[in-house]
Amino acid sequence: MYKTLVVTLTAWTLSAGAVTSAPAVRKEPLDAATLRAIKSKFGRLMELANKHDFKALHEMFWQSPSTLLVAKSAIQSEGNWAGYWGNEAIDQKLHDIGSSGPVVLEPDYSKLKVVGLTRDVAESYVPMNITVSYAGQDGTPKPFLMIINWLRVGKDWKVASEIILPVPPIPAAKG
Repeated sequence: MYKTLVVTLTAWTLSAGAVTSAPAVRKEPLDAATLRAIKSKFGRLMELANKHDFKALHEMFWQSPSTLLVAKSAIQSEGNWAGYWGNEAIDQKLHDIGSSGPVVLEPDYSKLKVVGLTRDVAESYVPMNITVSYAGQDGTPKPFLMIINWLRVGKDWKVASEIILPVPPIPAAKG
């Protein structure tokens, strides 16, 4: 047991040392023009979603079975929210949501943040209100967070994953 404790403490000390000795600042892998281009792509994505232009939306996504959309589920066995993998599943989910009635995405562009993770991968984050009547939602605007991983494909940027998360209501104050 003593030997296990010594090995564990040594490993912890070494790993903690590696973390503390990492450089505090790293160079941004993407330049400002590229980050602006991705922000523009995000704006186009929102425009197409609000128009329900499913064909153009399809083209904005990376064409891969590894592409992911996390969204509200209408099927109880999937749970309340689920991951939809691959373009066929994503196309179907977007069509189902968009065909259910009015869908309006209103991002808070003042809080849109895009960062480069590598030269070929970026991530965007934005809070937004979404109005939708899909899968039991009542058609009133509600707060969500949208997190997108963008992948450079050739000279273009494509959506590799789009994660839409509902923001829980603020708990009532106890009084």
